[in-house]
Amino acid sequence: MAQTHILGYPRIGAQRELKRAQEAYWKGDIDQKALLAAGSQVRSKNWQAQQSAGLALTTVGDFAWYDQVLNHSLMFGVVPERFADGAADNKLDQYFRLARGRAPSGEPVAANAMTKWFDTNYHYLVPEFSADQNFELDAEWLLAEVEEAQQLGHNVKPVVIGPLTYLWLGRGVDNALDLLPKLLPCYQQLLVELADVAAQWVQIDEPILGLDLPAEWRDAFAATYATLGKASGSKLLLATYFSALEENLPLAFGLPVDGVHIDAVRAPQDVAPAAKLLNDEQVLSVGVINGRNVWRTDLARWQKELQPLAEKFGDRLWVSASCSLLHCPVDLETETGLADAHKQKLAYSRQKLDELNTLQQALKPGADALPAFTKTESRSEAEVRAELDSTWRAQKYPQRAEVQRERWQLPLLPTTTIGSFPQTDVLRQVRRQFRNGEISEQDYNQHLRAEIAEAVRRQEILGLDVLVHGEAERNDMVEYFGEQLDGFVHTGNGWVQSYGSRCVKPPIIAGDISRPNAMTVEWSKYAQSLSKKPVKGMLTGPVTILNWSFPREDVPRAVSCLQIAKALREEVLDLESAGIGIIQIDEPALREGVPLRASGHDDYFAWAVGCFRYTCSEVQAETQIHTHMCYSNFNTIMDAIVALDADVITIESARSDLRLLQAFAGDEGGYPNEIGPGIYDIHSPNVPDRAELVTRLQQLLEVIPLEKLWVNPDCGLKTRNWSEVGAALLNMVEATRTVRAEVA
Repeated sequence: MAQTHILGYPRIGAQRELKRAQEAYWKGDIDQKALLAAGSQVRSKNWQAQQSAGLALTTVGDFAWYDQVLNHSLMFGVVPERFADGAADNKLDQYFRLARGRAPSGEPVAANAMTKWFDTNYHYLVPEFSADQNFELDAEWLLAEVEEAQQLGHNVKPVVIGPLTYLWLGRGVDNALDLLPKLLPCYQQLLVELADVAAQWVQIDEPILGLDLPAEWRDAFAATYATLGKASGSKLLLATYFSALEENLPLAFGLPVDGVHIDAVRAPQDVAPAAKLLNDEQVLSVGVINGRNVWRTDLARWQKELQPLAEKFGDRLWVSASCSLLHCPVDLETETGLADAHKQKLAYSRQKLDELNTLQQALKPGADALPAFTKTESRSEAEVRAELDSTWRAQKYPQRAEVQRERWQLPLLPTTTIGSFPQTDVLRQVRRQFRNGEISEQDYNQHLRAEIAEAVRRQEILGLDVLVHGEAERNDMVEYFGEQLDGFVHTGNGWVQSYGSRCVKPPIIAGDISRPNAMTVEWSKYAQSLSKKPVKGMLTGPVTILNWSFPREDVPRAVSCLQIAKALREEVLDLESAGIGIIQIDEPALREGVPLRASGHDDYFAWAVGCFRYTCSEVQAETQIHTHMCYSNFNTIMDAIVALDADVITIESARSDLRLLQAFAGDEGGYPNEIGPGIYDIHSPNVPDRAELVTRLQQLLEVIPLEKLWVNPDCGLKTRNWSEVGAALLNMVEATRTVRAEVA
């Protein structure tokens, strides 16, 4: 009979228990013992959910206090030298210093760089390697969790990131593959130690097999896994996900491993050839439950497609989710306010375990056929691309820039922020009171106006040049717009982890999208009335709203994106008519939506970039369009970023020590318009030193022309408190004034 398992489970807790415990610990409200107890309780519930659903194996090692990649960096001793000074009193605090730059003990320090996990909205802490890097195994945390699960009666399957993927994710050396001979003995010893604690199976994640790998990386797999296979006393399950294996399919199944997992949601075309390549001793794990969306699975389809494999392979066919369920909310049963009509169509992580159980039973000989899904007719992606062919603004950037400089009369190195200001405890309480019906809409709006007025006042005092209204009315940059647009379903507890303790609640696209009313105009008009300085209108772009929502699975993503773009264009034109002359349309998720294979890039950018341009294609030349992007490898998508044709782009770059900026610099191949590289990291509570910011600006001026450089933080400031924000922005403004005086 086919077996069931998963690659990983959400670690935030059904009610975000881990987030609350983490933040309480960082604030000093609870001690480490209480934090450890909270983590143990979350793990126990996760394991019990898997066992109760009848899964053959319980996945262990997917838990992290902040990030699973950081877990591995600590496990292999990849700790940059700067963390040795003023080290924390204990391992967990040292772990948090790497993640946040600060912990309850130890001196503040620059945190590890952070970037997106493949094409998801999850952020991982980037391993920082050095030329003389050495590795030393310390697997105490993983071994302890294995024994903890075993004591609770679970048949464990530890999960680790594979050595080649781990090296691929790092930075700091010219070729991380050169470090493999040093790292491999740690993996060998790790497998020995896992076998010693009776782990029958070990899952090794190598998602880079779904990429267009250089030949030397592909060639490294055979020798690497020959070495690991000899060392392991456990059976090895090689797990791939997020993309088709394509030319790497024979490579994966030719390795000396005991099983291979493939992502049949992203690459259903891999199932048939994978079954042919499977040898007589191997297990084939097929990920058919979407680990990245909340819609119920068409189990009838997979019953039909997998039945021949179930008959052929028996218990060597494993059925699973496509990837870790980290990217899905925890339990639909916590959604007490969601209409039954919607709940019946959805499956959170807990319900996906039940889907696996249902499919397992349906694959038994003689099982009844499951009910089929109804199919939806929709426009095609090609039709969308055709509609977006001519979406450029009437004037090219040089002509627009001249008009805009005349209108705004901004100083050199204009200072601004990315958009949001702190969401205080009082603001969150007022929002809860309004949603619970405890205060009137009038009282709620009065409070929001007071928050906006305070944000504008603080910016005036600090001396910023282009202001924002602070987004006090917004719970989240995507969820807010989902609540204003028709076609979205909103949840009360659909939280997923973005990084560390930061969780987001993506809206669900359930129908055709349109804008019934203006969404931001009145707030922007009010903020602008409070200052003679320009106040930016703030919108989230169509691609980001799409990529940071749970999209429909019955229509192409391009169709939904164009519907969002049409709604946003109405908003842009209304803002312009209301006198808002600088409008920021954020697209931090543009990069993460890019297919992992280069063969899919052109089609994606044709509609994604076109939808962004569509939102602002009809504004006047004097209206300045900004956009913002988050941590990404920008080098490979510069043509697309240039094609956005935004007048000003701001990017997160501080945690990369400004290395990301190289893609935007230079006379050829760089960004031709104006740019604001983030000069300090807002994800750390550390306040940047003024002299350090002066140095960074001087470095930026070596690669960015003076007349095109803006000064701003890395990202929005909603997760920080006002004392941190005020001190950091004051240092940023004063550093800018110092550099202005130098260049004058």
